[in-house]
Amino acid sequence: MSRVNSSERLILFTRYPEPGKTKTRLIPGLGPQGAADLQKRMTEHVMARTSSFISERRVDMEVRYEGGNRGMMEKWLGSHITYRSQGRGGLGTRMAQAFSQAFNQGKNRVVLIGSDCPGINEATVRAAFDLLGQFDLVLGPANDGGYYLIGLRQEETRLFDDVPWGTAAVIARTLESANQLGLRWVKVEPLDDVDRAKDIEVWEREAMRKEVSPHPAISIVIPTLNEEENLGAVLASTESNVDLEIIVVDGGSSDGTTGVAKSFGVRLLTTDAGRARQVNAGGLAARGDVLIFLHGDTRLPRGYEWHILDIMGKPGVVAGAFTLAIDGSEFGFRIIEMLANLRSRVFQMPYGDQGIFLRREVFRALGGFPDMVLMEDFVFMKGLRKRGKVAILPVAVKTSARRWRKLGILKTTLINQAILLGYFLGTNPERLARWYRRSKFRN
Repeated sequence: MSRVNSSERLILFTRYPEPGKTKTRLIPGLGPQGAADLQKRMTEHVMARTSSFISERRVDMEVRYEGGNRGMMEKWLGSHITYRSQGRGGLGTRMAQAFSQAFNQGKNRVVLIGSDCPGINEATVRAAFDLLGQFDLVLGPANDGGYYLIGLRQEETRLFDDVPWGTAAVIARTLESANQLGLRWVKVEPLDDVDRAKDIEVWEREAMRKEVSPHPAISIVIPTLNEEENLGAVLASTESNVDLEIIVVDGGSSDGTTGVAKSFGVRLLTTDAGRARQVNAGGLAARGDVLIFLHGDTRLPRGYEWHILDIMGKPGVVAGAFTLAIDGSEFGFRIIEMLANLRSRVFQMPYGDQGIFLRREVFRALGGFPDMVLMEDFVFMKGLRKRGKVAILPVAVKTSARRWRKLGILKTTLINQAILLGYFLGTNPERLARWYRRSKFRN
């Protein structure tokens, strides 16, 4: 972790492990020395978990400490790191100062983490920096209502004003300020922190946990909004024999969608609603070599992973999608399937409900999906076609028939075609989206 002249900085807030002055809420159970030893081990654990990322990406690392002094910190953690005292004032003041100094020194992506969440790892920190490419604010929520990570790409000192630090309302108040400031935000996966005796098992579990594979073969990104009814079946269909990660990006569901995601142990991100914004958040956070973008009501076929890995290995193939099947027995669905699959094969233009997949580096080179309220998959596929062949697999995903049943097969089809025609005629996508929403609710 050598000092580098990077435009990115990772800041670690920690405390020198002096007995009696650190982890004081753990002293009744562990004693002064035991609490200090745990503080020491957790700090070293987080640094070890992030060291390879820092070296690989050449991120500027800074440790901000309380207690002790620079010499004591260097003796403890080494002289190859930049150390600064956290300074005076409350926690919000100290964090605001750390960000302010980083931006004044020319940094344009700054992530601050604490040492109390042993679940922090390379994937978490990497995702935070990558997400700052499209989001103004990245938050890592702690399960007690605070946060273990905050990332910014510009100075926003008002985020740290009037926050009830140490309470369960911290992250809610921070997001309230972010919305007032008009910031685009995303929350990465929630983690447990270690503050009290009952939290020791969190440390013991994470200390023994093996690091996840830094580069799984496939990452599946699933944007959701009130998909409690369908998500369980969708996640069950992702079962695979290859190294895999699943990322659910929720857009603010009011039902039990996030609970279903948590029950499957997937990575859970949250942002404000908007499918393009959600899939981009998942794509940027993903570690897989191949990304699959899957709707929250669309199930994958058995053996999907081998079909994908096989077709992506063929020369000239830049992306692909599955054949479309609709989960309904009506004859009209067979006509829709036939026309959609004909369009996909002839024009290489599959839509999002067909499970689009491509290599991660291609997704990033394209800058992700366009941030549009409608037609984002159509525009994205137009860009993909310019880079190579878009293959259509002979096996089918099965998508829910609910949207056709809600308005009727004919009416839904006519609305979809009218939206497409409006786009080609140059109608503003925002206007198309308003018309589309009105059409859906006029039934």
